[in-house]
Amino acid sequence: MNKESLIWTIAGFLAGFGFYFIFQNLKQNPPDNPKPAAQVNNFVECAAVYPVMESYPRQCNAPDGKHFVEDIGNANGLSDLIVVDSPRPGDTVKSPLAISGNARGNWYFEASFPVKIVDANDQQLGIIPAQAQGEWMTENFVPFNAVLEFTAPTTPTGSLILQKDNPSGLPENNNQLAIPVKF
Repeated sequence: MNKESLIWTIAGFLAGFGFYFIFQNLKQNPPDNPKPAAQVNNFVECAAVYPVMESYPRQCNAPDGKHFVEDIGNANGLSDLIVVDSPRPGDTVKSPLAISGNARGNWYFEASFPVKIVDANDQQLGIIPAQAQGEWMTENFVPFNAVLEFTAPTTPTGSLILQKDNPSGLPENNNQLAIPVKF
């Protein structure tokens, strides 16, 4: 047997095995009877079974055409006023909770602003003032931190709420950043 015949014999043998495995796979998973898609109703369920787009916020598409976006609260809408470094939206938190980030000087009053945590029923679990870590009488971003101790929640999720300090009490001066968290 010459070299060319041997190569053709091996190639035919490999092609035969390839077709055999393809047809075996088609028998077990015929194209007219595909596996049913998992039924998902929210981002968390979708992300557990389907690929997630690494955008911010993250997104997930289910095969049935449903599109889900990760809940990050209102962080994107307020990023020009306040940015939280820790915890991030969707993080699992426990007491005591270290909170850090940066807020514009007008978010503070007397170098602090209120931070509270609530459960999914909007029951307040704890509150503490976040303290500026620099000169707060500015229009620039000023670092802040706080350590929040809170009571045990009765729900698996909740929100960390960072409120703009509003000593005037006027509703038009109210603002808050709500970050969804897990317990």
